[in-house]
Amino acid sequence: MSDPLGSHFPPGALVRARGREWIVLPGSSPDRLRLRPLSGSEADVAVVSPRLEAVHDPVVAANFPPPSVAQAASHEDALLLRDALLMSLRRGAGPFRSFGHLAFQPRAYQLVPLLMALKQEVVRLLIADDVGIGKTIEAGMIARELMDRGEIKRFAVLCPPHLVEQWVQELDERFHIKAVAVTAASAARLERGLPVTDNIFTVHPHTVVSLDFIKSDRRRGDFATRCPELVIVDEAHTCAGNGAGRHQRYDLLRLLAADAERHMLFLTATPHSGDEASFNNLLGLLHPDFLQLATLAGTARDALRARLALHFVQRRRPDIAEWNDEGVFPRRETSDLPYSLDGAWAHFFDSVLDYCSEVVERAGTDQRRQRLNFWGTLALMRSAASSPAAALQSLRTRMSNQITDADEEALRDRVFDGAEDAMPDDDAELPADNAEPALADLITQAQRLAADGGDPKLVALRNHLEKDLLKPGFAPVVFCRYIATAHYLYEHLKNRYPGVTVGIVTGELAPEERKAAVMALGEADRPMLIATDCMSEGINLQEHFSAVVHYDLSWNPTRHEQREGRVDRFGQERRVVRATLMYGRNNPVDAVVLRVILRKSKKIKEELGVSVPLPDDDHSLTQALMHAVLGSRRNKNLELFDFEDMPEVKLMDVAWTDMAERAKRNRAVFAQNRIKPEEVLPEWKKMQAALGDPQDVQRFARRALRRLGSALEPRSAQADRGWRTPLAALPEDLRERLIGEGLQGVVGLSFTVPPPVGTRFVHRSHPLISTLAEGLLERTLAEAGLDADPANNDAAMLGRTGCWVSSAVTVQTTILLLRLRHQLSSLDARGGETLLVEEAAAVALCSADGGQRFDITAGDEPLSWLAAPPAETLDDRARETRVMSALGQWAQWQPTLEAFARERANGLLADHRRVREAARSRGRYEVTPLLPVDVIGVFVLLPPLDI
Repeated sequence: MSDPLGSHFPPGALVRARGREWIVLPGSSPDRLRLRPLSGSEADVAVVSPRLEAVHDPVVAANFPPPSVAQAASHEDALLLRDALLMSLRRGAGPFRSFGHLAFQPRAYQLVPLLMALKQEVVRLLIADDVGIGKTIEAGMIARELMDRGEIKRFAVLCPPHLVEQWVQELDERFHIKAVAVTAASAARLERGLPVTDNIFTVHPHTVVSLDFIKSDRRRGDFATRCPELVIVDEAHTCAGNGAGRHQRYDLLRLLAADAERHMLFLTATPHSGDEASFNNLLGLLHPDFLQLATLAGTARDALRARLALHFVQRRRPDIAEWNDEGVFPRRETSDLPYSLDGAWAHFFDSVLDYCSEVVERAGTDQRRQRLNFWGTLALMRSAASSPAAALQSLRTRMSNQITDADEEALRDRVFDGAEDAMPDDDAELPADNAEPALADLITQAQRLAADGGDPKLVALRNHLEKDLLKPGFAPVVFCRYIATAHYLYEHLKNRYPGVTVGIVTGELAPEERKAAVMALGEADRPMLIATDCMSEGINLQEHFSAVVHYDLSWNPTRHEQREGRVDRFGQERRVVRATLMYGRNNPVDAVVLRVILRKSKKIKEELGVSVPLPDDDHSLTQALMHAVLGSRRNKNLELFDFEDMPEVKLMDVAWTDMAERAKRNRAVFAQNRIKPEEVLPEWKKMQAALGDPQDVQRFARRALRRLGSALEPRSAQADRGWRTPLAALPEDLRERLIGEGLQGVVGLSFTVPPPVGTRFVHRSHPLISTLAEGLLERTLAEAGLDADPANNDAAMLGRTGCWVSSAVTVQTTILLLRLRHQLSSLDARGGETLLVEEAAAVALCSADGGQRFDITAGDEPLSWLAAPPAETLDDRARETRVMSALGQWAQWQPTLEAFARERANGLLADHRRVREAARSRGRYEVTPLLPVDVIGVFVLLPPLDI
């Protein structure tokens, strides 16, 4: 017995306290022990004081309970015990400690940023993968890994306001991290009642913070003082360069990056948009030396670029092809859907253009008034091109006479689709009414047309939806520019298609309401969503939708890619998605935008392989184009007008091509080619083996539920409709745990992604699986059950010993199910850290010299031998004799098992050193096996000839 006072039990040690066995967890000290029940979960952790416990029941060292002959197991018992052991482990022992906490199976290419990060002493990484490849997943994996290695305890995500809720959801659902949203709306509530010595970021270790909230002069200093060890910056390109608020954001990031020990991840799909200054500002946040790239030349520049490549990963979708990871992304089929206005619709649009032309022509000499009048006419033109409902709303909205300079800049950005950071907030119709009598007739026309269902644009959409999208089984999202247009479409489409559920989401809804509306619509068998650009960022739609229709052209080609990127992204299960671009054949505004802006953007991407934003920050090009449209309207020569000859267009061509060439060169320099697939795939395969595939999870769920009194039942006769299970049939303690996880009653389950409507995707770390696994192990390993009468045993208590005849072996073979516990210690300049890591293993022992020495086989073979169906079962007496004989060799096994444990510890150390190269310069790692090895099960397999 150990002295409870003055002794310190290291992480991983077994102790007995309060009548049961526990495992000591990291963070313990001689005066304060953090304990987890021998077979429990992190949710069952208790903190005890050895000094106080000594009064009644001292904390003493304990040994793992060995199996006994009385704990008889059938072949199915043995397989269920193996699966429960594998599914219960969360403290991974492989090179990646976090994989047991992941609620998804990463793709091999997504491990590249993680490996790059682990090769750095202080992680500074710019992840610039294309839209939809999975930057959020890649950053979350790095954060989770650093947490599980004990290298960080806190982190913050900084992102635009409309992405806050998405990040909170992703961290929770994919990484089991409960993060707190910090926004202008939530900050006061979170700060209420905090002591003066604390703030939000010291009390809440994991936060997702609105950049617009934290960037202010008043907030950023306090945040920098109490900033966590890791900061993730999403949409990092919005924090550099010109534009409203960008200077404040950049000042904040520069302040955070000044701490050379702080880990920082920067995420953006457009790191280099042709603006060299903004790009260099981003690189300077990785390390101040990289700012010199703007001035260095020759070999010095090349050397610095090579160094930068260690901190910069940028991949396009074609780059993923070398990973031979087929099926990651769907094929995108794009098409145009032209329509022609006629009759009253053409007359109304012509009247709007005539009115706008007259307004521009008779503008006075006040330049500011000229600008505002011009923008008002453009707003009306865009609304009329969108829908009569949007035109009516615009005609009824009067522009304020008290407009400020800031209002003017915001109005300009909204008219020209230039405010990339404000997409969720700019879908309201813009004002056009300046109280002129001429508008009364336009309002009358718009009112009449808005109530009519014969709109040629709407008719074209209806036919396309029915024939090309809904009939082939696609679930479409129809993107509109304005709120009024979205409601107009909804009223005309909501009851048109039998069996199709139509929903609508606009900027009128708060972010959490948008999310709830999409989730509710996603439960429909055949959903269709009508949305404004508030949905083109912030909420991923790939699980429920598979097609995009651009009902309105955006004047910013980036928005088109962002819309399509909501459904064409990592996690889209359909092999084909569709994108349709609608435009008016006889609409001069659409003609110019399509020909001069959108077609050129598409051509640049096809020829150079890169997307580059339109080089029109001040919107001078678009304004010149629209002036030309209106001037041509007055001269009635639009068809003859060659927009390509405009000086502004020619300058734009040169600037855009130059930007694209520079972006292409940067992609070539910084394309991730230092880490090859052959380096990553072995680690990925180890990860897959540790996590288990969906078939493993489903097999375990089926067997465990049946053993615990419930069942996995098909929801319908259709194989792809998922499963259901009644949780009320489970033991009370397990039901209570599941209620705490939000699971009760009858739940729908799916083991594939996306899950069918009415089901939840169940993965290895899902609360149901972990609760079942821990419940079975607790019952099986509980000391109270070791000497119990087998006839009265709880049906959920699995046997730990067994014997049967198996055609899988040619000599008598003993299969041992092992749980290996190791101490992973790190030591660097900041101090030391000792972590507990665990792994499950199956080994086969064969006597080499009559029982004094044993040959050991590890790896996949012992598991395959164990899984092979018995050729014959033995009677109880024969089974007991064989098992008792095997257990009689327990002492002789120990040297072999200890040697195996040390070999595994050395292998783990090599794994950790391989992926965490920087640890060599910061300090050192040590992996120490905790002995004796925990033997969970002992199963004797006899060859058929040895009966």
